[in-house]
Amino acid sequence: MFPARVKAILGPTNTGKTHLAITRLLAHASGIIGFPLRLLARENYDRMVAAKGARYVALITGEEKIVPPEARWFACTVEAMPLDRKAEFVAVDEIQLCADPDRGHIFTDRLLHARGLVETMFLGAETIRPLLQRLVPQAEIETRPRLSQLEYAGPAKLTRLPPRSAVVAFSAAEVYAIAEAIRRRRGGCAVVMGRLSPRTRNAQVALYQNREVDFLVATDAIGMGLNMDVDHVAFASTQKFDGHRPRPLTAQEAAQIAGRAGRGMRDGSFGVTADCPPLAEEIVAKIENHQFEALTTLAWRNSSLDTSSIDALLDSLALAPNQPGLSRGNDATDHITLEALSRDPDVRRLASSRARVRLLWEACQIPDFRKLADDSHTRLAAKIFGHLAEDGSLPNDWVASQIAQLGNIEGDLDTLMSRLSAIRVWTYVAARADWVRDATRFQSEARAAEDAVSDALHERLTARFVDRRAAHLIRRLDETEEELLSAVNRKGEVVVEGHPVGHVSGFVFEPDATVANEDERKLVMRAARRALVGEMPRRVDALEAAKDEEFSLIPTHRIVWDGAEIARLKPGPTPDKPQVEPLPSEFLDGAQRERIRAKLATWLEAMLAKEFAALATVEEKAAEDNTLRGPAFRLREYLGLVPGGTEADINPELRQKLKAIGIRAGRFALYLPEVLKPKPMALRAQLWALKAECIVPTLPGGGLVSIQPPEGWPRGFAETMGWVQAGPVLLRLDVAERVAGELGHLTRRTPAMLPPDVASRLGVKADALPAVLATLGFRLLPVDALAEDAFGPPSPTMVGARREDGHRGRHGQPRHGRPQRDRRPQPAAAAPQDG
Repeated sequence: MFPARVKAILGPTNTGKTHLAITRLLAHASGIIGFPLRLLARENYDRMVAAKGARYVALITGEEKIVPPEARWFACTVEAMPLDRKAEFVAVDEIQLCADPDRGHIFTDRLLHARGLVETMFLGAETIRPLLQRLVPQAEIETRPRLSQLEYAGPAKLTRLPPRSAVVAFSAAEVYAIAEAIRRRRGGCAVVMGRLSPRTRNAQVALYQNREVDFLVATDAIGMGLNMDVDHVAFASTQKFDGHRPRPLTAQEAAQIAGRAGRGMRDGSFGVTADCPPLAEEIVAKIENHQFEALTTLAWRNSSLDTSSIDALLDSLALAPNQPGLSRGNDATDHITLEALSRDPDVRRLASSRARVRLLWEACQIPDFRKLADDSHTRLAAKIFGHLAEDGSLPNDWVASQIAQLGNIEGDLDTLMSRLSAIRVWTYVAARADWVRDATRFQSEARAAEDAVSDALHERLTARFVDRRAAHLIRRLDETEEELLSAVNRKGEVVVEGHPVGHVSGFVFEPDATVANEDERKLVMRAARRALVGEMPRRVDALEAAKDEEFSLIPTHRIVWDGAEIARLKPGPTPDKPQVEPLPSEFLDGAQRERIRAKLATWLEAMLAKEFAALATVEEKAAEDNTLRGPAFRLREYLGLVPGGTEADINPELRQKLKAIGIRAGRFALYLPEVLKPKPMALRAQLWALKAECIVPTLPGGGLVSIQPPEGWPRGFAETMGWVQAGPVLLRLDVAERVAGELGHLTRRTPAMLPPDVASRLGVKADALPAVLATLGFRLLPVDALAEDAFGPPSPTMVGARREDGHRGRHGQPRHGRPQRDRRPQPAAAAPQDG
């Protein structure tokens, strides 16, 4: 039997490499090809179906699985290639991505281990040649020249770009700003970004391919094999955020994108536009001549994993490569998620066998499409693992509800794209037939939700960036618009040609409604947005430099800075760890939003630590005593005040120990006196309302002892905020505890005279006192009844009370309470309700 042939087809874009691979794949009896993007897998799946028929072609990506029983040819993402299935032909596209520090280890694993029974083919850039020859010495390497010429055209204004141009930017804010500018200048454009679903991307590309618009604005997502009729590629920026930091494009990356210009034998051009500086001559020469530095290392991660335990799995993931030319890349999301979950005792308890550890690893490999910069993905992986380990599958109701709520088609562009990202997570989960009991149903529902949101997103993009009716007018007014001057003054007013046209609130532009003329409005809005592109980075810098006292919280859980709402709070894993989410703004990219979030999260953490410092203090004091740690932990859960009496749970000895470290175990609550102060109380109210998903109720003013129950207070709010329901009024907790404690001491053995100042200390009128005392656990007894029972005939100067059980002190005499400063006769006396 002949050894399997391994071949590498290397060269720049537009060399026909992918076309050759598809042709070779379909010439074999079976085959698998892996693509770097879901979009490419879907695009080439459609080509293969057209050639061979749907019954023989399969599509496998993380989120989508179409595998007919008679499938022989598979289009996949590289991560989803079914390598356990034997096939005559195996190919991997864009193999130079082995060097990518985040995903490269997957491509490197395919380079080293993925083989067809008859033929294996790797497609990619010439830069990988030396390492490919070293790591796969048996490979035959063929270099293919570009079919057309690529020429540098230099800088050009957006208004001077030729038709059939693609403008490339590297953030959503840049894409939106440029697309808006092109709509107003040239009538409209299509938009392509990596976050779009295949359905939305195809609909946007159709606008361009059908010549409804002549311009395309895209991120570097177009660089990976998406073929369109582009004659010119214009870079609006050469800086990108790679998920870790902003950095300049490499010459190879720029060439990958610029290479989208020209198709087949038609030549193409590339250049720069907007505020992008001209490309360096050295980079231009490399792109035009397709000559780049060879790769020196490829990313690698051990694929022979030890699943005997969580620690063993982590150790095997951390192994270093033992071959030259390979190095460990960045820790992938699955590795980071596993490390986080390894610190969870519940996860460790469940991961008690090899099978359970493998299951945990599979849960950690759920892609984090949402990238929310918090621990929500980790918590989702933990929850899914918990259900699978304990129940064997995910609850149908939970999966259905998650998918259903993501099918909502309301919201702005960012909201819909975020929703698409979340749908992709659940589409991935639903595609695991071993995880869900009704996989076919949930896959169908997830596809329906994705299609609905995709169509809504396409409609929003088209409505916002395509203005067919205005195209002629905008072109006629182009020269006039070029003369408009715009700026943002210190007050945040946006001024065009000396006239205010709106103002900036936080990071959102609010246009002035007085600009009524439609033509004038279009002109000034274009100029205003140009000014805001430079204003927003300055504002982000100012926010990072702002002092803590410049930020505040409002009852709607928004964070206010400089008089504007800039972020909102979201419930966190515990009440004292809320999450911060910057409000949407078309002028902020991902890196700027993260800077804002990080600054506000630091401010919020410092404020919580300051106002709840007493909690940290008692936790430190309780750390060395097992009996104290439980109450201290409960106080942390309830932010310093746990409603409900403590007599049944806490004995006198423990009560004294708690008191010694500052904790009060009272008749009505377990609490720290410090949290009853106005500032900690206001913050507790904010966090309580955040968890309850309601606006923060209005708190009473400081110094009040009793209040009428406010209308609109949610159930449970009063008790949590330190108010005790006492008959017709609410009593402040510390006052209620103090008065009830004194009365309890007075009546500990027999009814006693009521102190004269009780009503004033409780802040209630005399007629309300019986009801208030009854709630606190005491009764008022008639004077006559007390006097006759305790002292003989009523005395004009002495009154008393009797307890219900007639309890008396030694020698049959009633016990008396502590002497009071005022011993004048009172109309009644107090006795315990339970006496």
